[in-house]
Amino acid sequence: MKKTGKLMMVLALGILMNLTGCSKKIVEGPRIGVIQLMEHTSLNMIYDSFKEELEALGYKDGENCTLVFKNAQGEQSNIGSIVSSFQSEKLDVVVAIATPTAQSAAKLAETTPVIFSAVTDPIEAGLTSSLEHPDQNITGTSDEVAVEQILDLALQLQPDLKTLGMVYNVGEVNSQTNIAKAKVAAEKRGLTVMEAPVANTSEVAQAVQVLSEKCDALFSPNDNTVATAMSTVTQITRSAQIPVYVGADSMVMDGGTATIGINYVDLGKETARMVDQVLQGTDVSAIPVKVFNQNLSIYVNADALEELQLTLPDSVATNPQLVLLNDPQ
Repeated sequence: MKKTGKLMMVLALGILMNLTGCSKKIVEGPRIGVIQLMEHTSLNMIYDSFKEELEALGYKDGENCTLVFKNAQGEQSNIGSIVSSFQSEKLDVVVAIATPTAQSAAKLAETTPVIFSAVTDPIEAGLTSSLEHPDQNITGTSDEVAVEQILDLALQLQPDLKTLGMVYNVGEVNSQTNIAKAKVAAEKRGLTVMEAPVANTSEVAQAVQVLSEKCDALFSPNDNTVATAMSTVTQITRSAQIPVYVGADSMVMDGGTATIGINYVDLGKETARMVDQVLQGTDVSAIPVKVFNQNLSIYVNADALEELQLTLPDSVATNPQLVLLNDPQ
């Protein structure tokens, strides 16, 4: 009886090991680590298009490569933990989506190539000293915000615009850079600026409420904290009949009034192509940072126009680069 019991235990253990082995299929091919800062439309668009382009290039997760995806859910401590875990993952390349993520992932570049995506100012963020010749085993794509063009668009929609409120997370380097540019651009255009910096998403509602009571319009760059809270921003500004000009097309999709900028799908695709270059043996230093600042589109939220009773001037309405979002037609 004892021998039978032992035999049954051995058989059960063998079956369990086989099942465990099946659930952890070993895939031959490159291992690609991805760290995303948080969930919001811009970053999700980047990752989704990144995966699609990787597959178009021949990299199929679970078949001939492995994608190790981690979402930090907007917590800096989570980013640190993910970076630490990636140090033992034996990855061939790491992708870091958004500036705070890329800054933390930079330590991985000592042993593993790092490709960032959606970093507004890679030099200011300390990721490289040269866009043309990356020198820290890190390169990637930059979503530089067309601040001056966005303010010019705001003035076309609101010729009587006088006071511009600015809401942003003071802890995001990308936002600091763009707000500094926006303040200079606003002064050149004779606009009075009011700022309401926030530290997290829970502070966004109060900041927007205060600015909406004192300003003719609001501006927020491609700020991850504000982007996450766009439903709240939209609710408050629409109620106050205040347009909100933003730094990303996805923020217009989520309720912002208008912007001039890039399509974040293109950013994700280019990030995938850079990963392919690295996996094919190209040295990171030979892959310049790709700054998306050409062939920009005008993104306008049709619902916002109607609710805020704004009319597109002919110069905008007839522009071939105009993209109307949330348009019932």
